Amino acid sequence: MERSASDISERQSRFDLKTVLETSRMLIEARDSDFVLENLLFIVMGKLLTTKAAIILQKPSNGKHVIVKQRGIDQFGEGDEVTFKLNREGRKQPHIHFQDQSENLPMLNENMDGTLFFPLRTSNHHLGYLFVNKKANDHAFTDAELEFVESLCIISSVAIANSQLIDELKGTNRKLDQRIHELNTLFDLSKEFNLLADRDKITRIFKFALLGQLFVRTFFLIYKTPDEISLLASSGMNEEPAQSEIQSLFEECPVDIMIPEPDCIEKHPFLDKNRIAYLAGVSIQGDKVAVVGVGKRVNGEPYTETDYNFLNSLANLAVVTIQKTFFLEERIDKERIEEELSIAKSIQTGLMPNPIPETEGLDLAAITISSREVGGDYFDVVNTPDGSTLLAIGDVTGKGVPAAMLMANLQSMLHVLLPIEISLADATGRINELIHQNTPSNKFITFFWGKYSHSKRRFRYVNAGHNPPLLLRKGSDTFEELSDGGLLLGAMQTLMPYTQTDIFLDQGDLVVGYTDGVNEAMNPQETDDFGEERLKKTILKNRNKSASEIQKAIIDDVNKFAGQKLDDDLTLIIFRVS
Repeated sequence: MERSASDISERQSRFDLKTVLETSRMLIEARDSDFVLENLLFIVMGKLLTTKAAIILQKPSNGKHVIVKQRGIDQFGEGDEVTFKLNREGRKQPHIHFQDQSENLPMLNENMDGTLFFPLRTSNHHLGYLFVNKKANDHAFTDAELEFVESLCIISSVAIANSQLIDELKGTNRKLDQRIHELNTLFDLSKEFNLLADRDKITRIFKFALLGQLFVRTFFLIYKTPDEISLLASSGMNEEPAQSEIQSLFEECPVDIMIPEPDCIEKHPFLDKNRIAYLAGVSIQGDKVAVVGVGKRVNGEPYTETDYNFLNSLANLAVVTIQKTFFLEERIDKERIEEELSIAKSIQTGLMPNPIPETEGLDLAAITISSREVGGDYFDVVNTPDGSTLLAIGDVTGKGVPAAMLMANLQSMLHVLLPIEISLADATGRINELIHQNTPSNKFITFFWGKYSHSKRRFRYVNAGHNPPLLLRKGSDTFEELSDGGLLLGAMQTLMPYTQTDIFLDQGDLVVGYTDGVNEAMNPQETDDFGEERLKKTILKNRNKSASEIQKAIIDDVNKFAGQKLDDDLTLIIFRVS
């Protein structure tokens, strides 16, 4: 009998060893963690004749223990967390009896007598526990049975660790594949966006990308232009926000992805009404330019970190492209304005006498230099029907197109009155009335004009608030100012008639008319202006030169003084009696 029992024990040991070896081969070669856990559980339950068992693994992310597989346990289900307080030494034991560690083990059953926990671990890491309840026949576990399960747990721990590593690699590969797909999507969208200049098409593609990639049907895009903050695009919205909500949401939303807080939802009710799940502020070069809101996903799945990254990248890509369309429109508008100003400049240049007509008995030069494409300075030289020469110079308040338009009106009025028998004083009064009646109160013109009679060498003039032209007589170093006339044009009605004054000129006498672009030209430091004294010095220095040479000398000195930068229109009309 003793020999027979020994033989049975030896055969059982060989069977157990063979089972362990075959099981180890099967588990080690397995790549599926679920397969490894299922086989471990069923082999142990079959070997130990127990009806209740569970595999409890530790989550690497937070260290908590979770039931991943169980059979016969009603109080707990797979996925439930349990608490262990065993130290490292406790985890190294081959098996643990509940009654020995009752304060450190969870209550998995009301009657825990005979309950065992087998640690699952590799040489470096604790994985979890195999829980086994007592045998169905209430017999005690034999040493051979315990050794079998302990050996199987050692082998299974390696298989579990390998399968977890493989699952982790699979998960990483899936995330990598998804990321590659998202990058390819963003790359394709980038190429598509670069071909578009229509904001409607851009927002439509943005919507389809959200739907196709993230399964989002509801979204809105708030965009900041130089003029306003507005709802640029939306889709699937039950209710659009009021302008006040748009303004405050843009100002409060950070440049990051966020879940709307309760106070934010209370302040902006449309977020809750449209079930907006996330908000994202978008900045370009440190300046926040947009806020994107997206609703919950149609498939009910929560957003992942990868989804956040894709949403942020897609929003930035769309917003940058939208901003490009605004820049393009600004460029087109600028080019159109530049083209129109170029045409206006050519028209204004055509209103000036070019070439300046030949004038009997006078050496004459005149020029206007605009600080912008078009300006408000004006000069004219016209031979009258009676054989005289009419010379005029004016300066409209302001710069640019409005000043140029008023200057053109002045030129047309002068030429309309030219053939009419009327004195300079009366003509000036009529021009003043027309300008006062048809221009804003803040627009006016300083104006000087005169009529030179060649036979009498008489110069009859009217000065309507303009810088007095300077008269330098031959042989004298003293300047006379031609200042008689009246108020500047357009400031008020002609309550007091303008006066005209006659002066007689001799051969060699020089007259220099100028606008305030000459005397008010500032130095680069803007601490001093060119002034009348510098102008007079330049005239005296060049008095014996021709009119065109004197003109050039004045312009050169003004440019040198101002650092080659003129902030106002500059006009000169210079003549010398020959």
